[in-house]
Amino acid sequence: MVASRMSRRSRRYFKRIQRVSTKFDLQAIASAIQTDLDKRNVSYDEALTLGNLIQHRSDQLPGDTIVYAISDRDAYRRTLELYLRDALLTRTEQLLLWEERRRLGISEQEHDRLLHQLLAQWKSQGKRVTIDRFDKPDGGGASA
Repeated sequence: MVASRMSRRSRRYFKRIQRVSTKFDLQAIASAIQTDLDKRNVSYDEALTLGNLIQHRSDQLPGDTIVYAISDRDAYRRTLELYLRDALLTRTEQLLLWEERRRLGISEQEHDRLLHQLLAQWKSQGKRVTIDRFDKPDGGGASA
């Protein structure tokens, strides 16, 4: 399915991603893919596909570290970090994040895990973040 439209180089990365056993090794592969993208040895679409595979594989490995790779999740992480920059996550920002999750296909569990990882990083740096109470829009039966 995925491998049939990929270049030989990308298929090699795909195999390496499947065999990796640590998040550190995944980060090394993600960095190599970024370098190959910069050199135009792989297309952006291939890099995005591989990055999404890296994020999926990262979920299967133990540990709570964030793996940075070109992926839909990384795009969402950057948006989330942008909204957290002022140490306040407003209801409006949460609604925009909810829409972004729908657009990128990010699950509520992925969002929660990523938010907790980012908050843990910020807490270790001595920063505090305030998050307004937010009721997820569900499209049915909500009263104003």
